[in-house]
Amino acid sequence: MVEPTLCTLITGASSGIGREVAVHLSKDRSLILHGRNAERLKETRDACANPGRHLIWIYDLHNLATLAKSLASLLAKSVRGVEAVVHAAGMVTVLPMRAVDHQVAQEIMNVNFFSAVEIIHVLLKKKVNAGHLANIVFISSIWSRFGAKGHSAYCASKAALDGLMRALAVELAPGTRANSILPGAIRTAMSETGFTDPAIVEKLKHDYPLGIGEPKDIAQAVDFLLRQKAKWITGQEIVIDGGRSVNMSLT
Repeated sequence: MVEPTLCTLITGASSGIGREVAVHLSKDRSLILHGRNAERLKETRDACANPGRHLIWIYDLHNLATLAKSLASLLAKSVRGVEAVVHAAGMVTVLPMRAVDHQVAQEIMNVNFFSAVEIIHVLLKKKVNAGHLANIVFISSIWSRFGAKGHSAYCASKAALDGLMRALAVELAPGTRANSILPGAIRTAMSETGFTDPAIVEKLKHDYPLGIGEPKDIAQAVDFLLRQKAKWITGQEIVIDGGRSVNMSLT
């Protein structure tokens, strides 16, 4: 029987934090790069070290119905096993609460939260992944702890993700560790609209003692959590926000 190639699965790898995590981890890991845009995923793979050893998984996380089948089939056909998951996929819809019905909330929850539930569920099946899963890192947000106008469903989805992480850290120990990284303001394609307003940029520079973050700041933290150096860290919400959440300055 052929032993599977052990990989790190990165959701949302076609851009932003997910792409930066992929490029950073590719130096010494085989990757499964997930996204829904084939062209952008190929761009990510080409930017990685050793592009030939990385696999692409094209799937739209809005559709949960066939996610399990798609992932299990990919692993079986490619003879891959997943030893680590980095859930970086996410979506933001800015709407006042009066405009948020269950359908809007469901769409955000599917991508940000329920897809993570389904992926972990699949990878814990011995027939699919043979007990290889050893590490889970969720890319959450400091907004899981705070409120923001127009972001009710997004805040709720990230809070749910952190709650899942804590439960998994207990349930899956000692064989699997689970942690969340809670970034502050990071300039990515998804957040670029906000950065086009000079007033918002100035406010961010004022509110963030260490300035606006970059995707590589998160990628480096993910790298640490996946390594043996972090072997006694599980169940933690690790805030990486340039000091934003501790800044209570009035001026």
